[in-house]
Amino acid sequence: MTYLLPGILAMAAIVLASNILVQFLFGQWLTWGAFTYPLAFLVTDLVNFLHGPRAARKVVLAGFTVGILCSLVGSQIVGEFGPLVTLRIALASGVAFLVAQMLDVFLFDRLRQGAWWRAPLASTVVGSTIDTLLFFSIAFAAALVWIEPGNDVGWANEILPLLGMGPDAPLWVSMASADWLVKLGLALLALLPFRIVIRRLLAQRRPAAQAGSRETP
Repeated sequence: MTYLLPGILAMAAIVLASNILVQFLFGQWLTWGAFTYPLAFLVTDLVNFLHGPRAARKVVLAGFTVGILCSLVGSQIVGEFGPLVTLRIALASGVAFLVAQMLDVFLFDRLRQGAWWRAPLASTVVGSTIDTLLFFSIAFAAALVWIEPGNDVGWANEILPLLGMGPDAPLWVSMASADWLVKLGLALLALLPFRIVIRRLLAQRRPAAQAGSRETP
């Protein structure tokens, strides 16, 4: 289990940082957490590549556990407009993270035999899309108000031009769209560190494997 410790610690740090940074706005549509959370897909893909899908799922579950703890703590902190983490936010965060990350693990494993970039890019794009759809709809869609009737999400359903310039849509749709675009951009940028890390780790493994083969009688 110690071989998974770097991945678990990295995932825990990303989830913790994202839960803190989501409290701070970046512009009109985003929070700072939008720029840290997508790194969770990079960690999942690296663990999947190096140790396989079973190990990657363990890292995902570790991140999910940290996310639950963050939600429990946030629900006890009362801000100007009530608890920092409402039931809908906690449910949306947990469901979106678990479903999207597990889907990422599944797709990466199915595509790992192709070109080096195909598995991390495709799994991250699909996982990020599902993550965005699940989180923002569960957390803010007016149709799901029954999840937490006492939580007023009217502000998120104010009708405004999409991203300030498109057709009219609820505010949460603009938030989701901006979040999704950031995730897509980071999915492309993450290919570079993915390639660098994989090359270095494989280069380190090669001499050890060669030495082992020479020692075999």
